[in-house]
Amino acid sequence: MLSRTPITCPPSLLEKAQPNPKVRTAIVNAGTPLVLESARLAADANLIDPVLVGDSSQINTAAKELKWNIDGIQIVSAKGEIDAAEKSVALARSGEVKALMKGNVHTDDLLRAALDKETGLRTGARLSHVFHMSIPNSDQSLCITDAVINVLPDVKTKLHIARNAVNLMHALGFEQPKIAVLSATETPNPAMPSSVEAQSVAELANNEIDNAFIEGPFAFDNAVSPKAAQIKGVTGEVAGQADVLLVPNIETGNALFKQMVYFMSAAAAGVVLGAKVPIVLTSRADPAAARLAGTALASIYASHQL
Repeated sequence: MLSRTPITCPPSLLEKAQPNPKVRTAIVNAGTPLVLESARLAADANLIDPVLVGDSSQINTAAKELKWNIDGIQIVSAKGEIDAAEKSVALARSGEVKALMKGNVHTDDLLRAALDKETGLRTGARLSHVFHMSIPNSDQSLCITDAVINVLPDVKTKLHIARNAVNLMHALGFEQPKIAVLSATETPNPAMPSSVEAQSVAELANNEIDNAFIEGPFAFDNAVSPKAAQIKGVTGEVAGQADVLLVPNIETGNALFKQMVYFMSAAAAGVVLGAKVPIVLTSRADPAAARLAGTALASIYASHQL
C-alpha cells in the first residue's frame, strides 16, 4: 500500500517564495552532511542566506564532503547542540537572522532555547506547528496543525493554534482561509470532549480571529469532501472545503500527516509558528524535497512578517 511515487517540492511554494529577498537563516548545529545538504538546497534555490552555527571544523569537513564552497558564508562557532541552539536563538532575537532551521539538534533543546523567558523568542503567542501537505502533480494543498508540539491542547491553546495557522495562510495568499476544527463527529457530544471543544473554539474564534472562517466540529470526511458534507447535511463556509485541519490532539495529527506521506507521497513542509521568527523542523527521515518545501514555507512566512 505504500506509495512509490517520488515526493516532490510543490512548485507553488517555490513560485511564491523565490521572488522575495533571500531570508537570512541560522542553521542550528550545521556540522553534518545531511544538514548542510538541506541548507545548500535552500541556498541554491535562492530562498535563504544561510548562517552556519556549530563546530566550525565539522562544518568545513562536511562542506568539503559535499563539495560545497562555503567561502563567504558566515559561520558562528558553537560547542554542542545546546550551545548551537542558544546562539542561533540569540541571532534571531537580535534580528540578525529572520528564520531558524533545525540541524543536528534535538527538537526539545531547540524549542527550550526558543522558549526561554529571558533570552528566547517569545511573543505572547503559544508556539504551534503547521504541516503544509501537497501531493505530486496537484496544485492543491492541505495544512494540518498541530501534529508536533501541542500534545493535548485545550480550548485556549487551540485558539492560539488557529491564529498561527491563519497568519500562515494569509502569508500564502489566502484572504479568508477555511479552518476545520476536527473531532469524530459534526454534532457536539459530551461523551466526545473534542467535539464540544471544537464547538467552543469555533464560537470564540469568530469573535477573536479576523479574516478567516473557523468552524467545527467536523469529522474528517465532512471537512474535506463536498459530497460527504452534502450527503450528511453539513453546511457552512468550511464544510467540504477546508484549507486547514485543526486536529484534536497530536496523535491524530501525527497519524494523518504520515498517512499522506507514505500512502500519497505528500511533501510535508513543517514550520513552527508563534515565535519571533519561523522555525523549520527537519527530520532525518525527511526527503530532500520535503526539507526544501519546509524552507520555502518559512521563507514565505518570514517575508510576509517583514
